[in-house]
Amino acid sequence: MATVEGRPAQYGVTLQQLRELMETRGHEAIQRIHDEYGGIQDLCRKLYTSPTDGLSGSAADLEHRRATFGANSIPPKPPKTFLQLVWEALQDMTLIILQVAAFVSLVLAFIEPEDHDSGHGGKPKEPGESEAGWIEGVAILVSVVIVVLVTAFNDYTKERQFRGLQSRIEQEHKFAVIRGGEVHQIAVSEIVVGDICQVKYGDLLPADGIIIQSNDLKIDESTLTGESDHVKKGEHTDPMLFSGTHVMEGSGKVLVSAVGVNSQAGIILTLLGAAHTESKEQKKRRRRKHATSKLAKRSCLHSPNLTQMTKKRPCLGTRTWATSLPTPTWNPPVRIPLSPPARRPKRT
Repeated sequence: MATVEGRPAQYGVTLQQLRELMETRGHEAIQRIHDEYGGIQDLCRKLYTSPTDGLSGSAADLEHRRATFGANSIPPKPPKTFLQLVWEALQDMTLIILQVAAFVSLVLAFIEPEDHDSGHGGKPKEPGESEAGWIEGVAILVSVVIVVLVTAFNDYTKERQFRGLQSRIEQEHKFAVIRGGEVHQIAVSEIVVGDICQVKYGDLLPADGIIIQSNDLKIDESTLTGESDHVKKGEHTDPMLFSGTHVMEGSGKVLVSAVGVNSQAGIILTLLGAAHTESKEQKKRRRRKHATSKLAKRSCLHSPNLTQMTKKRPCLGTRTWATSLPTPTWNPPVRIPLSPPARRPKRT
């Protein structure tokens, strides 16, 4: 039989059993722990841990527990590539209007007007006009390319800075764990199933667990249930604690039973991983873009060149209106901020 640090490598409880156990609440959870595992003390023995001294803390034991029950980390969503950010920037309605208008301008630049237009009061074609007519359309396309590249670069830089900040926060977040009979402050990513954690007022729980001992413990579970009422927890009332919840009152000692993607919060995040949710800032940005697009279209339709067309100007005059349509002097994309993103996040 395989052994780890002198004990059997096979635990007395499986990962699936622990996940099913953490789905229960209240007296149902107490009854299940007593009937299936013989109580919290026997459950600790099945996980080869001590309620008073915790784990031994040996590297081999910790690595074996991570391989069996998983690590206390949730893989982040893969970052967007620069090309993906470029594509998203191109979806702006104002830029789409400008691109279409630029192509129309280029097409009209190479259309030769008929000679008899000047006989009806049309403006005669100036020398070199046909050769220079394409410049306006190309200038619009170049400005669109610059705006898209700058926007994508800013988004790419901000995303990298945000991920770096998030990684640093996770590394600096420590939690009190009993190992070898002593209390150690370790990074939350190093917590494994079988650890004995000390929880107190103000703590953000890093993993799912079962209460071994408590003192007037109250938890804010609004991140999971949406209810703001504090839930009273205890070994005789409701011993289940969940990652991502806050300790609002009291203290206690907890046996870690699920970590990372196997915790209740991890399961929810995994199920919602494919869903796209907009933040408040993203919603505001989308509304601003939509309003700007409407304003751009209205200003173009009320431009003085439109008045020239309604006065039955000849084809050349109409052509002049078409080429000047997409270039209002206050073009919003040209005013997109070019400054780099802030190096520090705003303090709350």
